[in-house]
Parts: sequence; structure tokens; C-alpha cells
Amino acid sequence: MTSELLSLIGNTPLVELARFSPKPGIRIFAKLEGQNPSGSVKDRIVLAMVEQAERNGVLKPGDTIVEASSGNTGIALAMVGKQKGYNVKVVIPRQVAPSIKDILDLYEAEVVWCEPVAGMKGAIDIAREEANADGHYLLGQFSDATNVQTHYHGTGREIVEALPDVDVFVAGIGTGGTVMGVGKRLRETNPDVRIIGVEPRLGEQVQGLRSLSEGFIPPLLELDQLDGRFLVDSAAAMETAHNVIRAEGVMAGASAGATLHAALRVAERMDKGNIVVMFSDGAWKYLPAQPWAAAAEGDESLDETHWW
Repeated sequence: MTSELLSLIGNTPLVELARFSPKPGIRIFAKLEGQNPSGSVKDRIVLAMVEQAERNGVLKPGDTIVEASSGNTGIALAMVGKQKGYNVKVVIPRQVAPSIKDILDLYEAEVVWCEPVAGMKGAIDIAREEANADGHYLLGQFSDATNVQTHYHGTGREIVEALPDVDVFVAGIGTGGTVMGVGKRLRETNPDVRIIGVEPRLGEQVQGLRSLSEGFIPPLLELDQLDGRFLVDSAAAMETAHNVIRAEGVMAGASAGATLHAALRVAERMDKGNIVVMFSDGAWKYLPAQPWAAAAEGDESLDETHWW
């Protein structure tokens, strides 16, 4: 049975960012996933994967769920765990946004640190080892097809219902779940829709973490289904997020800034059309670190933290 809090996951707003239209005829819309209970799009897939495991009979209250994450999935899992009576262990790279550990501590999740240079594949391997050694359940966001299906049936459906005519969809690549699931659903309505993936440009100390260029391709990602890929550095992502907050009053997180930055570059080559951008989380968890100020000062070390 889904709790009252968990029933609030999904059905997030799609809002137009009118002040960011680069020319008449081009409209940009943001899917505000920060409206989910733990503050990100990851609430959707965590709940779906946990409930699938329950239906399969491999989870019972009191069990421990283990997952590799750079932030939002771990937080979502900690929240869902509290609601459903599971313990949570999260394997995270050391150089994530400073407040991630604080939030996980508040949720009483156990944190296992891994060195960032091992990449996300290294974190996944450690999570698998932790689960196997102690008989815990490995969530598996990077390989579970439930991830893609959740975005196909949920996020994608919601976008089509709110805006049937989508010409371009822009999302962070991450696990591949959002861009694949939503992309598939949008193509059923408009076969000509362009699907654009965005990934972070990473510094020397965090090379490999979720970076396709460093050899880790999420199993759920089908590269031939993407019409374009953008690599966005942290300074550009933070500057754009800051601009959204100032211009629209929307508390855009780091990945939202990155996806909007890419969307604006795509829009430059368009005469007209509707662009939907995933705003995967809000700005709240980034406030203690003040990354917007660092971006304004040209701080090159921003790319040494995995913000999204």
C-alpha cells in the first residue's frame, strides 16, 4: 500500500519559461521534478523499483536496500525507505555536492564513500559487493528496465497530456532512464521529435563519474535513439540555473541549468517549435555551497564536484 506522502510522487507541473524564448515562435517548457516529495525526479523510479521488488517477494519491512548514487537517487531511496520500513545504504563518490551527506544523515541512511576516480561503475561495483556480502537488496537504477518504463508510463505520459506538440525534448543522460523512457513516449505522438541528452563535463579528479566519454555507458541508454548530445560544464549550468531563478522565480537545480543551457543552444538553430526541458531537481540542496557565486567568479574547481 502506497502512503499518502508517496502518492504525491509524479504529476509534476510543466511550466513555460517565457522569458527564455530566444525568438518568436519558440516556446520553452520546464518539467518541474523538484516538486516531488524528496525534491527530485528520482522519487519516481525509486518507488517503482521498490514496489516491483515487493511484488516479486524479494523485499520485506526491515530489510536493507543498497544503491550507488551521486545524490538524488540516494535521497529518494532514503525517503521511500522511511515510508516503507526499509534500511538504506548508499554508496556515493566523495566529491558530490556538500549537502548530500547532510541530507542522507537526516534520513538516517548509511553512507559508504568511494573514490571518485573509480567512476560510477566503481560505485556500482562497490554497492553490489556490499549487497552480496551482507545479503541486502541491490536496487540497481542503472540496469533495471523499470527505470525506463516508469518514465514512459509516467513522466512521458504527463508531458504528452500537458503539451501534445513537442518538437524537442532535453534531459540529462544520467542512468538513461528518463531520456529513453520519455523519448519513446514522445515519439509515439510525434515521430519527428528530437531527443537531446546532456551530460556533465567533469574535472580531473572526478573523471569517469557518469561520463560517457570516459567509457561508462549506462546499460539502459541506447545511443542511437539520441538526436544529439551536449557536454555542459558546471559554471555554465550554475549560471543558467541562477538566471532562471532571477528571471522566472523557478528554483532550478544544477542539472536544470545544464539542460536549459543545452536547450537554448538547440533553439538557436530553430525557427519555431516547442522545447521541453527536464528540471530534475530544485536549487534547495545546493544553497549551502553557493555554487552560483563560484560560477560568477570563474572558479575552475566547480568541475571537480559532481553537482548532478
